[in-house]
Amino acid sequence: MTRGILIRPAASRDLDEHARYIARDSGLEVALRFYDAAEETFTLLRLHPLIGRRTPLRNPFLAHTRMPAVKNFGNYVVFYRPVSKGIEIVRVIHGSRDFESMVEE
Repeated sequence: MTRGILIRPAASRDLDEHARYIARDSGLEVALRFYDAAEETFTLLRLHPLIGRRTPLRNPFLAHTRMPAVKNFGNYVVFYRPVSKGIEIVRVIHGSRDFESMVEE
C-alpha cells in the first residue's frame, strides 16, 4: 500500500506565504530551497509518520497532531497527523507565532 501526503489548503497557503517572505528577505533561491526542504520533510514524515513530537493541543480534532521542523529551516514547524493512508499536513507555521490559535483555526 502506498502511503500518501494530503496537504490541507491552510498548509498550502502557509507555504506560499513563507516562501514569499523568504524571497523578499533572502532571495528567490532561498525561497525555492524552502519549498524543496518542505517537500523533503513531508516525504520523510510520510515514510516515518511518528517522528515528530506530539503537540499539546486540546482540540480533539487535533489530538494526534505532531510537530517537527522543516529540514534546514528550523524556524518553520510542520503540524501534521498520521492518517490511515499516509499523513495529513495541517499547517506550516513560523515558530515565533502562537501556533495553538493558528492550528486550531
